[in-house]
Amino acid sequence: MKLINKKNKSYSQIFQLFTEEEWTKSSKNYNKNIASLFSGKKNEVFVNANEESIIYFIGLGKSDIQNFEIQQTAVKFSQTRKEKLQAAPTLVLADFLNEKQFEEFIKGLLMGTYSYPFDKSHPFWNTKFEIHFENLSQKKLDTIGTKAEALTAGQTACQEWLNKPANLKNPVILSSYLKALAKKYDLKYTAFNRKKCEESGLNAYLSVNQGSAYDAAFTILEYKTSVKNAKTIGLVGKCVVFDTGGVSLKNPDNMHYMKSDMGGATAVIGALIYAAEMKLPVNIIAILPITDNAISEKAFLPSDVITAYNGKTIEVLNTDAEGRMILADSLSYLAKNYKTELLIDLATLTGSSVRMFGDTCGALFSNNEELKNLLIRTGDKTNQRLWNLPLWDIWKDDIQSDVADLKNISMKPFGDCIIAAKFLEQFIENHPKWAHLDIAGVAFGNTGYAKEKAATGFGVQLLADLIENYH
Repeated sequence: MKLINKKNKSYSQIFQLFTEEEWTKSSKNYNKNIASLFSGKKNEVFVNANEESIIYFIGLGKSDIQNFEIQQTAVKFSQTRKEKLQAAPTLVLADFLNEKQFEEFIKGLLMGTYSYPFDKSHPFWNTKFEIHFENLSQKKLDTIGTKAEALTAGQTACQEWLNKPANLKNPVILSSYLKALAKKYDLKYTAFNRKKCEESGLNAYLSVNQGSAYDAAFTILEYKTSVKNAKTIGLVGKCVVFDTGGVSLKNPDNMHYMKSDMGGATAVIGALIYAAEMKLPVNIIAILPITDNAISEKAFLPSDVITAYNGKTIEVLNTDAEGRMILADSLSYLAKNYKTELLIDLATLTGSSVRMFGDTCGALFSNNEELKNLLIRTGDKTNQRLWNLPLWDIWKDDIQSDVADLKNISMKPFGDCIIAAKFLEQFIENHPKWAHLDIAGVAFGNTGYAKEKAATGFGVQLLADLIENYH
């Protein structure tokens, strides 16, 4: 796809965008048939075909439309029309769009091409597909095209890896991909196997991994900018490639969806790709504790007491609360070994957050007011929304153990997403700017490209925007 600042005499394909207000002003210039069949409402599409061209009338809705809504409309248009579009120069007519709005439209067109398994056979990925738009300079169009392709690359990787079936993304396969990714983008790649994890004291992570047929892969990816005195952001993504629940076995009815339990990790991977593609002036330390949560004669058991990386002991009451075990070691390892301005973890962690928010937003916990507000604003801006929940010390009482420093769940039938966050707080080593995002309800769900639940890409745009604008 190319963005070009020019207008030819004629086009075989035209995208004409309207808000309801703009259509009211313009409808008198079109014949009565079009005026009666199109109104400019959001996601409304009317196709006017003649011998010379095909014109797609695309409705954006109300005139006070948010930028992310423009992206949503473009995604839906792309998803539903991509097979019928031509790989040809295409004129976009929308004089009322500003630079940021046009950028969101282009992002949506590209991201809407995603289907599983992903391929680039659709017109938007063809170099013959040109979008001509007169309102912006070529320099600005080039920047918009670069950003849109970088974001789409990150989000596509996120969706692709979350959607893969378990046998196509075991720890060996995923690690091979990450090694290739590190080589492509000049990232520093480090991975600890089981022996190295034992030597390092990463026992909370190993407790989950010990039941696996696959070796440990406690993975660290480092993106370094050449800009001096750049800030450093620490990211941790839960990376359970498949979660059976372990000995505390999950209900089998929906267990096939547990291939989605690495949604935190895929969001981090997508954000890393965007940062590397855009050469953002920031450093990123990302930890992905890769494992599955399997059942075997070696699997950890309820009542086990584990000594975590930071020396705290954990009584395991439920092996299906494995995410907080691997995150605990990841957070303390990152906090102890790297100096970061921000420390953020993302995880498809609890059914509690799903029951609380459904697919409307992720649950946010933070020990820092500035970071909390930044994440909320960024979530509102990107439509990857977050809602803040408390980290009151009273919740710590529910994870006190008789035989260890902590237990990995509360026995009370409520507030588990808060309990999990309070548990993780014990492993951040007093980091002053930490946030935990529970994205269990929003990373995997209903999408416009799949019949069943599938990856939404949640977290990539949120992190990408945060990283890009954090100075």
